[in-house]
Amino acid sequence: MQLDKIVNYHKALSDPTRLRILLLLSKGDEIHGQALAERLNLSQPTVTHHAAKLREASMIMERRDKNTVYFKMNPEFIKAGSNASLNFIFSKGTEEMEQQSPESSLKESVLRNFFAKDGRLRQIPAQYKKKLIALQYIVEKLEPGTVYSEKSINEFIQQFHEDFATIRREFIMHQFMYRENDKYELNPPEMWTHWENVK
Repeated sequence: MQLDKIVNYHKALSDPTRLRILLLLSKGDEIHGQALAERLNLSQPTVTHHAAKLREASMIMERRDKNTVYFKMNPEFIKAGSNASLNFIFSKGTEEMEQQSPESSLKESVLRNFFAKDGRLRQIPAQYKKKLIALQYIVEKLEPGTVYSEKSINEFIQQFHEDFATIRREFIMHQFMYRENDKYELNPPEMWTHWENVK
């Protein structure tokens, strides 16, 4: 976990109401927003605001059922954030952060600047290397060995960006996938056009 993520982790915990929400969710049960508001003696909008902050930090998950939103704790991420903080302070220190490779910094920059918090691609990067980073990030979410129809590939891409036709072509052009009889399948990663190799 990088330093900016550690900072965001602690920002999310820096409010008493958010800590109380996590305490109520700590038993692992789903609780809907109205129940949280009643138990905390707060308004529904206030609970929604704080829950959004916790969700952005991946500390809780939400599920919508018609007009009711249910919240559930994400304990693995909370523990990982705590451990990352301890490791950074007591063992890794600042030296490791300073020694972070330029490649790693570029990838993090692209993912941070071109992808929204909900995972959608804000725009297809114009710079070739950055575009490859974005394409690889998306394509890595497909299942190796699965044969996809063109319709299913289009629907998958639309989760990230509305221009599915352009991104689908880019997958083929850069050897992320191959197409045969309108069926699509991932190529082995060794065949991909890797952004790290682009000068």
